Amino acid sequence: MRNVSGHGKRLSYYDFGHTTVYASRFDQRFPYCAYVPEDYDEDGGKTYPLAVIVHGTERGMLAYRDAFADFAEQNGVIVLAPLFPANICFPGDLSSYKMLRQGDLHYDAVLLDMVEEMRERYRIRGDRVLMYGFSGGGHFTHRFLFLHPERLLAASIGAPGVVTLLDFDHDFWVGVRDFEKVFGKKIDLDAMRKVAVQMVIGGDDLQTWEITIKPEDDWWMPGADLAGATRNDRIRSLKGSLERHSVEVHLDVVPGIAHSDRELIAKVKEFFARTLNAARLKNCSQQTGDNKWEQD
Repeated sequence: MRNVSGHGKRLSYYDFGHTTVYASRFDQRFPYCAYVPEDYDEDGGKTYPLAVIVHGTERGMLAYRDAFADFAEQNGVIVLAPLFPANICFPGDLSSYKMLRQGDLHYDAVLLDMVEEMRERYRIRGDRVLMYGFSGGGHFTHRFLFLHPERLLAASIGAPGVVTLLDFDHDFWVGVRDFEKVFGKKIDLDAMRKVAVQMVIGGDDLQTWEITIKPEDDWWMPGADLAGATRNDRIRSLKGSLERHSVEVHLDVVPGIAHSDRELIAKVKEFFARTLNAARLKNCSQQTGDNKWEQD
């Protein structure tokens, strides 16, 4: 909400600060909220990078938005937090969003239109966003990196339980051999190499009860255990698969932490801040006398 009383000229009181919750215009089953820094002025010219924070299976949309509010204020960033509710595709559906697609439902398209809504409502800088997701959100984020690298300035992948390796010898979801058949779009390695990539995980994130895929499970396919047993095994396998294709990855392992990102988010904020500073410095080296910068 706005830090002064009353509505703005075009935006309402509830479109500032910790915003209200909106229904996606693309598909009203999917809501989202945002955080807009206090210095946002409808009549101003300042532009704001957009950070997209994708929840995990617990679906803590508001908590994630709030957790990044200080980062938004300190770095001049607008935060978008989408919600992909459970039970969308069938009773008990907790995970369909993690694979980006379920039948005719394209979760990536839902998110991309939320981004466009934000661009129409606020002065969003550039076409590329920062994205962070933990656990189930880490599923979504690394697969979104594979599918839409041209839309990402940075991707922070937090402790995904099941990973898709950048492996052209195995079909999706284990690998990406049939990626174009599944998604209608080829893997663009050159575009992926332009994205700043972080992986972050707790050093004690070792439990397997939620992530072991058995032959009777819906997600079972040959190679289901290819990346290892634990989240630590799997994030390292994912990292290695990207690096084999010259995609640089920065891995942060926080000692003594299990499957929780309360102690990891500080690392994500540091990574995003470094990425934004590097982009600003790059722009300054290319342009003089202009306080705007572009994202490649």
